[in-house]
Amino acid sequence: MWGQAEVTKFAEKHRLGEGARADLKKMFDSFVTKSRRRVTVRVPATTANMGPGFDCAGMALDVWNELTVERASSFSMEIEGEGAQKLPRDKSNLVVKGVEAAYKYIEQEVPTLRYYTLNRIPFAKGMGSSSAAIVSGILAGLALAGFNLQVKNEEELLQIATNLEGHPDNVAPCIYGGFQLGIHNGSRWWTDRVTMPHGLMCVVFCPDHATETSEARLLLKEQIAMQDAIFNCGRVAVLVAAFATGNMEWLRHGTEDALHQEQRAPIHPHLKPLIRAALDAGAHGACLSGAGPAVIAFTSGRCGDVTAQKASEREEFNVAEALIAAADEIGCPGHVLITKPVEHGGYIVSETKVLDPENRRSRIHYVQD
Repeated sequence: MWGQAEVTKFAEKHRLGEGARADLKKMFDSFVTKSRRRVTVRVPATTANMGPGFDCAGMALDVWNELTVERASSFSMEIEGEGAQKLPRDKSNLVVKGVEAAYKYIEQEVPTLRYYTLNRIPFAKGMGSSSAAIVSGILAGLALAGFNLQVKNEEELLQIATNLEGHPDNVAPCIYGGFQLGIHNGSRWWTDRVTMPHGLMCVVFCPDHATETSEARLLLKEQIAMQDAIFNCGRVAVLVAAFATGNMEWLRHGTEDALHQEQRAPIHPHLKPLIRAALDAGAHGACLSGAGPAVIAFTSGRCGDVTAQKASEREEFNVAEALIAAADEIGCPGHVLITKPVEHGGYIVSETKVLDPENRRSRIHYVQD
């Protein structure tokens, strides 16, 4: 298990800011050796694939679900927020599956529990709601049992979560935060972080309709052409280079894809018009978020850190309005979330503080911690 020295070394290696360092320390400090009666867990939304990085690339976003789990005399589940009308309130819920996976891993019986979830991550839109449920359940289960996981050279939490989810593109950034590249190295799941530039903003158009990931996967080909494989190899390299160097202009090509977006276009007729609208409005790049139907565009200011610039120098509102206009033109109702990447992933908290920023336009919402 990591100690303070390992946390400091990790933070220095990845040049984390003071806020991210504090959150990282809080996350690891929260794992105590005593079992708990009640725990609250916070986990971020994620965007997966990021264009060409199918099933291996993903990034954490500053939109958070909260889960409270408490020992009780009888099972119950209360759900508020996104997906509250559709999510099951029994043991088939992925949060419960996550808790069960944690207890199975440590070879303990699952106690009787009461669950309360407050969901802010859009449900079934391609923003990692299922991974958030799985990771939050695992974190809560481990905390309740007072069990510490091996991190260095093992990434045990990643193994549990990815074995449930099937691929690491969402669960890795949900656990560790930032931009993560995840693979299976032949013996276990492995992931590492890609440096993110300051001032990056994410503009996400969320259609009102939902998409099942399993349905979207049925459209994919089992075999691909050599030219498509070469295309995606190059685009993934450009994607990573754009983030690592801060050259956001490269994202126009770095978010292009030949493996899944074109194949999924029949169930996402809004995809191509919205990508085109985002790029025309000044976005650096745009792509399908996960399996969709959400479309994500990446923006920044004219120079430097976007948070220090005047609104007139920033691109996210122009891109947001362009996405809404393009969606309205083709009859695709929805709304836009403007958010940013986050360097840290899921963690255990004793209290939750949420700021609800004032909406500046009726269908554009800022989402922030």
